[in-house]
Amino acid sequence: MRKIILTVCFAGAFLTTAFCQSNKTEKVFAVAANHIKAHVEPTMYGIFFEDINMAADGGVYAELVKNRSFEFGSSLIGWTEKKKDNGNGKIEVIDRSAERPENPHFITLTNSNLGYNGLINEGFRGMGIKKGETYSFSVLARQHSGSQIKLYVELMKPDGSVIGNATLSPDAANWKRYNVKFIVNETTDKAHLAVWAKNEGTIDLDMISLFPQHTWKNRPGGLRADLVQKLADLKPGFLRFPGGCIVEGRDIATRYQWKKTIGDIDKRENIINRWNTELKHRLAPEYYQTFGLGFMEYFLTAEDIGASPLPILNCGMACQFNTGQLVPLDQLDPYIQDALDLIEFANGGIHTKWGKLRADLGHPKPFNLKMIGVGNEQWGEQYIVRWKLFTKAIKDKYPHVRIVSSLGPDPGGEKFDLLNTAFRELHADILDEHYYRSPKWFLDNVKRYDNYDRKGPKIFAGEYAAQSVATVSPDNKNNWQCAISEAAFMTGLERNADVVNMASYAPLFAHVEGWQWTPDLIWFDNLRSYGTPNYYVQQLYSLNKGTDVVPVTLNNQTVTGQDGCFASAVLDKKNSDVIIKIINTDKKKQNASFVINGLKGLNTTAAITTLQSNDLAAENSLTNPKAVSPVIHRGSLNGNVMKLQLQPYSFNLIRIKATID
Repeated sequence: MRKIILTVCFAGAFLTTAFCQSNKTEKVFAVAANHIKAHVEPTMYGIFFEDINMAADGGVYAELVKNRSFEFGSSLIGWTEKKKDNGNGKIEVIDRSAERPENPHFITLTNSNLGYNGLINEGFRGMGIKKGETYSFSVLARQHSGSQIKLYVELMKPDGSVIGNATLSPDAANWKRYNVKFIVNETTDKAHLAVWAKNEGTIDLDMISLFPQHTWKNRPGGLRADLVQKLADLKPGFLRFPGGCIVEGRDIATRYQWKKTIGDIDKRENIINRWNTELKHRLAPEYYQTFGLGFMEYFLTAEDIGASPLPILNCGMACQFNTGQLVPLDQLDPYIQDALDLIEFANGGIHTKWGKLRADLGHPKPFNLKMIGVGNEQWGEQYIVRWKLFTKAIKDKYPHVRIVSSLGPDPGGEKFDLLNTAFRELHADILDEHYYRSPKWFLDNVKRYDNYDRKGPKIFAGEYAAQSVATVSPDNKNNWQCAISEAAFMTGLERNADVVNMASYAPLFAHVEGWQWTPDLIWFDNLRSYGTPNYYVQQLYSLNKGTDVVPVTLNNQTVTGQDGCFASAVLDKKNSDVIIKIINTDKKKQNASFVINGLKGLNTTAAITTLQSNDLAAENSLTNPKAVSPVIHRGSLNGNVMKLQLQPYSFNLIRIKATID
């Protein structure tokens, strides 16, 4: 595979016979750098997060123990009872739902002689363990009267060999948390955790947990550092969370409820993940949500990576692809109150009820929430009437908070048209459009926003990804053909930044052994991760979004596919740069000149980043993570003109220093 180079121009027509048969004639692109068309919002390119494809549990949430609180399905999912050295005892699952409905189960472990009785946890497709890393084991435990149980903790490779161990001596008759740290002497991506009971007696156990010490920002019980770093490297303008269809739930009972995801970990109520059996080609019946990654963690992560938080809340509607259950309008008040309370949690002073809770959780400073989503991917009249009730309540109390409104699951059709018409008449703030379509659709729709009402609602391209085979197909690939078509389409988003204020690829994460949906932006296993070609397209746009859109034309026309070329241009007034993005989607090289008008003090050199591959089927992988990745080189200007040869199937990004008023 050849490297894909991110640069100033995408030129190409790989989906048709040929957009351009001749590459000898030089194309002259004119950049009117003194003619500002639109301001680029800081939120222009961001992140859409959903717990699908093991994105949270088993993914970015660094907990290594699967079903730590015995709340998955049959309670012992992920656990296997084991004995050694003539151990003889039993394990029982105890139901305490009347006492602790949010955490109704724990286990009682009995050992009757000098051998060992215990449990083995398989982790999430195994546990990724690194040599030399310190691991923190914790458990809630209480000894029964007269019991002398000691706990022996072992990390084991698949062959049973021990690569790290520790001992705990619980000593209390009441529930108490015990912790121990130990260092591991080998690396493996398929470790298992054993918890052995030694000596005679009976002990109760709950919240059996194992974390690496080195998490993101080294927060105890935190997030997987390499995965969050990939998000930080995007420099996203916003973080949308927690989804996605899990906001809605398959039914109302399994909807996402933010208040149940904050505070003490053992008080966060586990629920089944909507994606566990949703897609028949990738069943995952053991897929649950522990909410160790909850709303406080989402807000903190957004703050860490410099992104504006965008929470999405259930509006009293379950997923319409599933049950479509509706909360009666006269019972909607608690749902609306959840939205109001969330805004107070994010922004309220420390003397307010929910602002105080935020402070008590360690963050007295407000999170500066500016946007909130009402519903995820809803449609129909039933959504409109609920939207009106939410919007009135939110705007009455928080008039400056902008509301993101769904336009349904498709970029057109009856569902879309109904909502688009209604919300424009209702003067909605932001309309959320979704499109999972073929690469050809993305090329054909590069002018989608050219004629949108400039005075109407702003657009959030909230979920999009080119599908190499078909929407929801398990055979979709994150190949260069999809990525370059997205890059071409994004020139249309950027050219129309006065209408399009936000955009995010979806889904974000996928475990190579635990995915349900493809394609995805970032792939990982238990130890490694890589960005796809699509990731590098998103990164180049986000890192080079600039501050103001200026025209770039070919023969006095906007560059929207002529001879396979797509282009946009911006000024970066903060850094005094002119930035040109040009994509060549054709199979041949093309000679180009860029004439930059209207600026003084142009530098004589340019930084050129190219993302390119001659193979449209090229992909990145865990073993070859940079097969398609940006390459940086230098170009030179003669006065205000720069010449560049656009490689086949290439995305080129040009930055030129200039004096910008």
